[in-house]
Amino acid sequence: MSGYIPVVDFSAYSLDNKRKNVNDADLEALTDELMQAFTTVGFVYLKNTGIPTSEPSSQVNNVFDVYDKFCFQPEAVKEKYSRPVDRTAERHGWMALEREMLSLVGRDTPAPGDLKECFNIHPPLTEGQTWPEEIPEFEPVMMDFYHKCHVIAMRLLELIARGLGVEDVDGFLGKFKYVGKGRNGTNLRTLRYPPVPDVIKKDQVRCGEHTDFGCLTLLFQDNHGLEVVNADGEYVPASPIPGTVVVNIADTLQRWSADKLKSTRHRVVMPESPEERQRVRRSIAYFFHCDSDVELNCLDGSDKYEPLLAREYLNQQVGATYLSG
Repeated sequence: MSGYIPVVDFSAYSLDNKRKNVNDADLEALTDELMQAFTTVGFVYLKNTGIPTSEPSSQVNNVFDVYDKFCFQPEAVKEKYSRPVDRTAERHGWMALEREMLSLVGRDTPAPGDLKECFNIHPPLTEGQTWPEEIPEFEPVMMDFYHKCHVIAMRLLELIARGLGVEDVDGFLGKFKYVGKGRNGTNLRTLRYPPVPDVIKKDQVRCGEHTDFGCLTLLFQDNHGLEVVNADGEYVPASPIPGTVVVNIADTLQRWSADKLKSTRHRVVMPESPEERQRVRRSIAYFFHCDSDVELNCLDGSDKYEPLLAREYLNQQVGATYLSG
């Protein structure tokens, strides 16, 4: 562990606490901790969120296990639920190994596809999109987890708004009213990184370096591999800490905050040791977006960035970052 990313205790505003029972002084202290991290590092480890993460029977492990069931299905079955191959990042559906490649802006030639297999869950489903009928528990397990992440993300957003000095906090939160209902890109992505083959392609990685597109990301992970750029521009490990979720600021919120909040580059690297290379890595990412028709006016009232619709900004970022798939 590098110790670069701070660990923040979210007990004061966990899922176990109703808003009316929350102590305002505790929330103010929590806000200060979060803002210190989000304006410098861009990442935190959040503990005591109310979502059990480390016990063998925890909800996180249940999501991992259900997605494993899907991954173990025959290829022909999985292809039925394949996500369309286009630049619409939040489309619902499955992506096979090497079907997607993330890269920072500026890369001249595409690298091989990432060594990961994932399923995007983007409710409500549109025409032609379906849940895997071979695994009846897939939809209820994933959607229950989606809703819990939504609550945590909204609580984080409320504290961030207060930390930024937003005058109308309720009005700001109202720009996220269509999460899970359409006109909003929020999605839950389950990922499985298989053991690394003996021979890999030149420049191939598990997940290329990138920043996230939306406002916030919640990441649950079971094994090593995640790395984050530090203040010196060097990558440092963001290894799993039992009982925590990794939270990071994403591009839309950085722009919206006139760069007060930091969207930080990160990646998932190939393991170095033979033992680690044979180990599966699993993660769950909840990508939290504001509503697509929200106009992104700088929250501090400045004109650092011209007003732009959220969906227009997302399209810009997707077009610049996805070189294939």
